[in-house]
Amino acid sequence: MMEFLPLLLFVGAIFVLLLGYSVAFALAGTGLLFAAIGAYTGHFDSVFLEAIPNRLFGIMNNEVLIAVPLFVFMGVMLEKSRIAEELLDTMALLFGPMRGGLGISVTLVGMLLAASTGIVGATVVTMGLLSLPTMLRRGYDPSIAAGTICASGTLGQIIPPSIVLVLLGDVISSAYQQSQLDRGIFSPDTVTVGDLFLGALIPGLMLVGAYILYIVFKAITKPELVPAIPAEERDAVNNLGSRVLKALVPPVLLVGLVLGSILGGLATPTEAASVGAVGAIVLSMARKSFSLNVLREVMRSTTQVSSMVFVILIGASIFSLVFRGYGGDDMVRDFLTELPGGVVGAMLLVMLVIFLLGFFLDFIEITFVVIPIVAPILLNMGLDPVWLGVMFALNLQTSFLTPPFGFALFYLRGVAPDSISTMQIYRGVIPFIAIQLIALALLAYWPSLATWLPDLVYG
Repeated sequence: MMEFLPLLLFVGAIFVLLLGYSVAFALAGTGLLFAAIGAYTGHFDSVFLEAIPNRLFGIMNNEVLIAVPLFVFMGVMLEKSRIAEELLDTMALLFGPMRGGLGISVTLVGMLLAASTGIVGATVVTMGLLSLPTMLRRGYDPSIAAGTICASGTLGQIIPPSIVLVLLGDVISSAYQQSQLDRGIFSPDTVTVGDLFLGALIPGLMLVGAYILYIVFKAITKPELVPAIPAEERDAVNNLGSRVLKALVPPVLLVGLVLGSILGGLATPTEAASVGAVGAIVLSMARKSFSLNVLREVMRSTTQVSSMVFVILIGASIFSLVFRGYGGDDMVRDFLTELPGGVVGAMLLVMLVIFLLGFFLDFIEITFVVIPIVAPILLNMGLDPVWLGVMFALNLQTSFLTPPFGFALFYLRGVAPDSISTMQIYRGVIPFIAIQLIALALLAYWPSLATWLPDLVYG
């Protein structure tokens, strides 16, 4: 019976989550309950509970994680500065003559917002409010319009600077150090957030290209589903070139400043995030949309999102300590190493489990609960940490699109008109989920898609 306790602990946490309880308190509560039962029956070592204060202090003292509230602040401030609205209007006019041009413009704006905000909810809601009515009015198929907006909004998960890459960078770094110690290797080498940023750049751009190719394919095969903007409407616009420069240059400069300082080794991710936060304030002032009320709203939203992330991290840390106290990590390691197919079989199973969990759990819970358990085992099997981190990030991106609990679907459903049904939104995202899985397979087959750029930059 005792060997099944780690599995019961995990199943118990999933059950409590499905009952609708808060993620952080469900994880912490389930862990503490099983720890209390185990301590009472003499099957659990209380040393693991004594490690909780040190673990929590380590979380709150982690300099890398300070980048999370700073990047959130940057994203929310840029949202309030109406940069997305201007980008969408300008790009729609630029690509308007093409069939599918509106869909392509939404994808490109999603890429730019991903690189400048990295907040999926804000991107999906903003594009849903601004682009969806326009696409429907121009005759776009509702499913294609909804799927394009949802998928483009999730690009913030993989295109740096991404909050999920910051969180994964911390988790993968700890897992890499643990795997080195497990093999008796005492090395100062580690995996940085900058490594993951570089590793995710090519797969992220590849995903953008695949989305655009899908829209072009639809424009060729079924042009009536993705019509062009009428010529008379395009001709009524003056000074398109200056509008494009005005809309594109500020966010591109800000992204270049933030990413360039990280990738060039001039600043840590935390320092670059602070530069981005200040830059977002400057952009907001330049657009004359900055005020004390706006600052108050941005700080309130930043506090809410950051508190959610850190409370979940605390709950997940308690859960993982109890899981290890019951020998759960040993059970998982033995199971994965004994699978047929060796490291390939283990990697396939882990990626399948993460994909299936994405139907029910958010990327934060998976990042803090599942990945710290499986990552050291996979790294001990000889996998590259940067490639592994990017694979996780690309897989976690699908959790925003997979029904029934994909958050991007909820965000769009909340702002979509009643004329669009939930099933139309679900049907619209299925091709984009397939594209993400194909991208995942390509990355698995060619790991150099993630490792080439970090090796080139850092040698």
